[in-house]
Amino acid sequence: MRTSRLRTVHPVLWAGWVALAAGAVLCVVGWYGVSGERYAERQLPYLASCTVPGAALVIAGAVLLAHGRGSIAAARVEELYGLLVAAEPAEPPETGRAALAPLAVSGDLLMVPGGTLWHRADCPLVAGKAEAVPVDSKLVASGELTPCPICEPAEETD
Repeated sequence: MRTSRLRTVHPVLWAGWVALAAGAVLCVVGWYGVSGERYAERQLPYLASCTVPGAALVIAGAVLLAHGRGSIAAARVEELYGLLVAAEPAEPPETGRAALAPLAVSGDLLMVPGGTLWHRADCPLVAGKAEAVPVDSKLVASGELTPCPICEPAEETD
């Protein structure tokens, strides 16, 4: 699924490479002509006829190459956007209470020493961790620990 814009970019790139090559050749010819002349008044024609136009062609070629590369990138982004918009979602998102339920429902509360959160025992953040210890109610009461936003444990500890 190539776009027509991508097809029109290739001539711009070719023109850029041709201008760059022609400019390089003119700069070399101008340098060769200037290097063979001893007096400045005899060097000026080479500068005016070869080196200055050669430098302008090198700059023009660089601009064309940069524009062509940017156009290719823009065409690819448009193509990817078209593919993204054409794709349909796999299934609609869940609505209702089931989507809002916490991930963990255990009544046992745990914490990790040095941590700042307290969790339910089956919370994915502490499940299976050997270093998890039961929650100290003094830490919860003092406000040093906050409830986990993932498993949403109950505020009361026994």
